[in-house]
Amino acid sequence: MITIDQIDKTRVPQHVAIIMDGNGRWAMKQQHERLFGHQNAFTAVRQTVEGGVKLGVKYMTLYTFSTENWNRPQAEVDGLMELLIKAVREETETLMKNNVRLTMIGDLQRLPERSRTMLEQCIEETAGNTAMTLILALSYSSRWEIAQALKALCTEHRDPATIDEDTLRSYLTTKDYPDPDLLIRTGGELRVSNFLLWQMAYTEFYFTEILWPDFREENLYEAVAEYQSRQRRFGKTEAQVEASK
Repeated sequence: MITIDQIDKTRVPQHVAIIMDGNGRWAMKQQHERLFGHQNAFTAVRQTVEGGVKLGVKYMTLYTFSTENWNRPQAEVDGLMELLIKAVREETETLMKNNVRLTMIGDLQRLPERSRTMLEQCIEETAGNTAMTLILALSYSSRWEIAQALKALCTEHRDPATIDEDTLRSYLTTKDYPDPDLLIRTGGELRVSNFLLWQMAYTEFYFTEILWPDFREENLYEAVAEYQSRQRRFGKTEAQVEASK
């Protein structure tokens, strides 16, 4: 088991993105409805965020609800929206205690008004916090994000010759945040599920069989320790990376 004392604090990922997978399977293993798994995911979120603050992670993005999730049974969607309100109401105090700023990305107009209002209130209340920025990806998908960015580009009638990677990046919902250094996906699946596709060009991936409701602070440390064991080359050779140290 990895402890925080075994982590090199000088090489902690600045931005950690997490696909919180396995809530439904966790519930079914315990012979409950899928929503029971979502209800029991809050402890994992709280411990992971607090662990990130202790490590010095500056940004953490949680894939909370995808645009495709709107296609789930209506009862599950409604239950998730109510859980979102409950979580924000109960966890705002924890965010304040840990000096964490909350923000959101995604097609937020699709959220129920009550959910959106509660989130906006929490965002306003935590706006001055500086230890970490917690980004909830809500009603989000990367293809949606890129399509929206291209629409905005077209409305400005730009000369195509003036458009480069930085131009497109400036229209993404994540334009104010650095790209993720580390992606963690729980639940054993080996895919990124339409999440931050543009941003994860050079992200290190970490997959674990642990179902999200069972994920704890020490599991975050294990993922970061694995991240620190890798050499990030960004297209360079190993020799070039070593020479630049």
